[in-house]
Amino acid sequence: MNKIGLFFQQVRGELLHVKWPTRPDVQRLTIIVIATMIILGFYIGILDSLLTKLIELGIR
Repeated sequence: MNKIGLFFQQVRGELLHVKWPTRPDVQRLTIIVIATMIILGFYIGILDSLLTKLIELGIR
């Protein structure tokens, strides 16, 4: 068997050992990620606005 075939055979063998998350786990973790990104987006947006105002005050 050539090296590429052996590689894919080993990959398939390893994938059989993977413990895949359940559907509820995926949904819960997806909601956590989305909520975290929204919170970080607001935080960065507010911080950006504040720093912009501070820089504008410093330039004047």
